[in-house]
Amino acid sequence: MFSSATPGHFGRLQSPHLYRRMAAETGVADAGPHRLVTMLFDGFIDALAEARGAMRERDIERKGRVINRAVRIVEEGLRAGLDLRAGGVLAADLDRLYRYIGLRLVQANLRNDEAILDECQGLVQPLRDAWEAIAPSHARKPA
Repeated sequence: MFSSATPGHFGRLQSPHLYRRMAAETGVADAGPHRLVTMLFDGFIDALAEARGAMRERDIERKGRVINRAVRIVEEGLRAGLDLRAGGVLAADLDRLYRYIGLRLVQANLRNDEAILDECQGLVQPLRDAWEAIAPSHARKPA
C-alpha cells in the first residue's frame, strides 16, 4: 500500500513539525474540557517563549506569527470559552484581563518589547497554575 512512497513522504518524515501537529491533534481529540484549557495556557506560554527568541534573533516574520498565535489563543480560546452570563464577576474579570493581554501583545509586537511579553506571562502563569491545581485527579499529570 505504501511501497510506492518515496523517501521523504512516508519512509522518513520531512519535518519535526508533522510530529508536533499530529501529537497536538491527537492530544486535543483525547482531552477533556479541563485538559483543553490547560493546553491553551501551555500553548500561550510556548508562543511567548518563541516570540522572545524571534525578537532576540530579529526575525520579524516569525515574531509576528507567534505573537498572533498567542493573541488567537487568548481571544479565540480562553476568552471565547468564557460564559459571561453564568460565570458572574469572575468571568467578567477574566474577560477584561484577556482583552488587556491581547492589547499588550499587539504592543509587544509593535515595540519589539520582551518586557511586555514577560508581563503577559506573569498574568497568565498564575491562572495556569491555579487551573492545574484544580484538575480532576484523573486529569493531573504524574509528578
